[in-house]
Amino acid sequence: MNIQRPKSQPGDDTASASTEQRPTREEAEAAVRVLLRWSGDDPKREGLVDTPKRVVQSYEEFFTGYDIDPVDLLARSFEETDGYDEMVVLRDIRLESHCEHHMVPIIGRAHIAYLPAGRVVGISKLARVLDVYAKRLQIQEKLTAQVANTINEVLKPKGVAVVLEAAHQCMTTRGVHKPGVTMVTSRMLGAFRDDPSTRREFMALIAGSARGPVEG
Repeated sequence: MNIQRPKSQPGDDTASASTEQRPTREEAEAAVRVLLRWSGDDPKREGLVDTPKRVVQSYEEFFTGYDIDPVDLLARSFEETDGYDEMVVLRDIRLESHCEHHMVPIIGRAHIAYLPAGRVVGISKLARVLDVYAKRLQIQEKLTAQVANTINEVLKPKGVAVVLEAAHQCMTTRGVHKPGVTMVTSRMLGAFRDDPSTRREFMALIAGSARGPVEG
């Protein structure tokens, strides 16, 4: 069955022009066979016979974000906080995405914070918003902005901060071949942009995180 793309979300332009229907699974598998032939191999040989099916199955997992509305994930929030109005920080969230230019992995970590304005949300929802946007073809700059903008527009907090650190295999395994290089992007909104002390507190909290090197 063909499935239509979802409507666009806050900060999201990936689905704005998409009323087109997806190709069928059979068409997707046929496209993988074409790539196998183009690479110089034989898709009919024993080791590759089931590869098109496996590739399509893996792509379904890699790109599940196109079928999920990130706004819905944040719809349920809680107001019984006993007046809590300090920073909420989720750090070292595993990040797995794919570069929209070469369709190879982007692997890293994310740090997300917000200053509540009377409402808080389950912390797992912050990680899931990241996953929704990460499981689409991406560039890191856009991904950073989408996560921050969505949290800001739905929760309407006093401020939002998002920092992503990631290694891009389009740079580490091809092209310039520079392993060990990570890219850092940030998006600061509200108090995190306007108040230097709030921004410093956030940066100090994520700098103190115990973590190893970014994979990739």
